[in-house]
Amino acid sequence: MLSKKSQYAFKALSYLTEHYKQGPVLISEIAKKKKIPLKFLENILLELKKAGILGSKKGKGGGYYLQKDPAKVKVATIIRLVNGPIAMLPCVSLYFYERCKNCDEKHCGLHDMMVEVRDASLGILESRTLSDLIV
Repeated sequence: MLSKKSQYAFKALSYLTEHYKQGPVLISEIAKKKKIPLKFLENILLELKKAGILGSKKGKGGGYYLQKDPAKVKVATIIRLVNGPIAMLPCVSLYFYERCKNCDEKHCGLHDMMVEVRDASLGILESRTLSDLIV
């Protein structure tokens, strides 16, 4: 399940996608238009900036903007940055792998099923971009 933080991140990113190449957008404008608590949004945007997804400009005419073309930023990338693993079990995660306690992955039907779920989810999330968020 996507966390509230991830949902807010996608709302903000969809707004920035709509305003791509129109210059920086104030945090307060994004917060107001997308109904996101300002302090929470500040932390999310800072995290996305540190990851290179967003850029920012200080001073008059400042704000946040997409650093990359929204058609090239995969939804899966944002989920991993903000929410963490996409896989439902740590033993099937590609980027956040952890061995399950007391489990033999070679003989675990749940593991095998969750690999299929992960692969199906990734097939969608890796093929969709921020551009797909705006309708």
